[in-house]
Amino acid sequence: MSEERSLNFIEEIVEEDLAEGKYGGRVLTRFPPEPNGYLHIGHAKSICLNFGLAKKYNGKTNLRFDDTNPTKEETEYVDSIKEDVKWLGFDWAEELYASDYFDNLYQFAVTLIKKGLAYVDDSSADEIAAQKGTPTEPGTPNEYRSRSVEENLQLFTDMKAGKYQDGDKVLRAKIDLASPNMLLRDPLIYRIKHAHHHRTGDAWCIYPMYDFAHGQSDAIEEITHSICTLEFVSHRPLYDLFIEELNLFPSKQYEFARLNMTYTVMSKRKLMQLVAENHVEGWDDPRMSTISGLRRRGYTAASIREFCERIGVAKRENMIDFSLLEFCIREDLNKTAWRRMAVLDPIKMIITNYPEEQTETMHGENNPEVEGGDGGRDIPFSNELWIEREDFMEEPPKKFFRLGVGLSVRLKNAYIVKCEDFKKDADGNVTEIYCTYIPESKSGHDTSGINVKGTIHWVSVPHAKTAEVRMYDRLFKVEDPSNEEGDFKEYLNPDSLTILPNAYIEPDLANAVTGKGYQFIRKGYFTLDKLSTDDKLVFNRTVTLKDGWAVKK
Repeated sequence: MSEERSLNFIEEIVEEDLAEGKYGGRVLTRFPPEPNGYLHIGHAKSICLNFGLAKKYNGKTNLRFDDTNPTKEETEYVDSIKEDVKWLGFDWAEELYASDYFDNLYQFAVTLIKKGLAYVDDSSADEIAAQKGTPTEPGTPNEYRSRSVEENLQLFTDMKAGKYQDGDKVLRAKIDLASPNMLLRDPLIYRIKHAHHHRTGDAWCIYPMYDFAHGQSDAIEEITHSICTLEFVSHRPLYDLFIEELNLFPSKQYEFARLNMTYTVMSKRKLMQLVAENHVEGWDDPRMSTISGLRRRGYTAASIREFCERIGVAKRENMIDFSLLEFCIREDLNKTAWRRMAVLDPIKMIITNYPEEQTETMHGENNPEVEGGDGGRDIPFSNELWIEREDFMEEPPKKFFRLGVGLSVRLKNAYIVKCEDFKKDADGNVTEIYCTYIPESKSGHDTSGINVKGTIHWVSVPHAKTAEVRMYDRLFKVEDPSNEEGDFKEYLNPDSLTILPNAYIEPDLANAVTGKGYQFIRKGYFTLDKLSTDDKLVFNRTVTLKDGWAVKK
């Protein structure tokens, strides 16, 4: 955004800390994803905030994977996360993993046991849940809470040595079973999991809980500003307590409102469901709210950064309209996308007074929004053209500025033509339109003196290439599918994908490259899909030229 904006509340905190010389005047943030799925647009907000803060204040950002649950983590997710962060335009100072600190965390747990602040509990998960009480009733201690330090140390050592099965025992912090904060009622800090870890292999069969690893990892790295979303507000006292009792670097957590956006879901669990149950083609399906899905659909890193800048950083939850994200990509592609002609629902036009064997070369700008047109390309023209079926009507209304018998339009970058007649098949469908052209009306050299109100696009029949065009739309048909009754998947939009198997495109689009935006004139913004081959081009619609959903509301 070009205008100067005021500081958000986290920037105010950072500036105050710097003014006071806190942390030696340095800023070190971190982005700490769990490698158990692909990142989504909500993570993009966190990425832009953490890396953006460090960049603004000459600091650094670590990329740290919170890989404390081996049963859900995969190297595939690690690789996709790194790719997404880089694609968004950010570089991390260090690539780190919570598993780097497994030895430290184990020793931290031993320290808490020695201080009488942790104990091994043999209770089942259901028993522990019942013993914690309710928000209005205190929890009740069990017989294991009074185990001696020596017994707890031996049992914890035996847990590490693999002497027990999953679920037999856990290590809990001994804090306050009457605390109004349920997370302080003797939370679990270690559990047994005989599972192969994607980095440490089979070296461990006990793993720290997220709440035990998270704050200590920040402290080990000496993170100055640990930025989390609002659901971690109630976790902060626990992180602070561990840091204080273990005498670690006093990393401080600050919370901001996560991104909630209409017509989508942000829960990684729900996104996983969509993938696992084949409602979408995978994590990078262009309808998904994942960064990889948005990238495949044609969204640019610049448009997502701009979106994150516009929505800002707040302390209160709110719902952002999906149309704002679409606005940001339209703004970006309008300045960068090359204009090309593609006919998605073709009908043939025959120019009866244009020589049958003649081919003429027309010239079109790549982008009229750029001074000089950003270069251009040659467009072959012949007497047979494909045009959009919707650009012709048998009985056009009074203000229809396209084709009907007796009506004239300009062919983009070419001539003015006048419709003289049309032909139908046995079922009454129009199959061919017959026109005449005005030789003196060539674009850029028009001496005809004729003015027409309409301009339509076209593709020369003998020169056209074919392509599959995928018309993507919003994945859900309601604004907040997670807030509706029943299963959120009941609200999937049945029209979120329409495949047009045989669209005609101008020849230059055969040179399209993945990752670049193209405006199909009058049809929207598109990009080449990764599944394209030399024999089959596939284009994904990134966004329509205008917000069609605004009318539906």
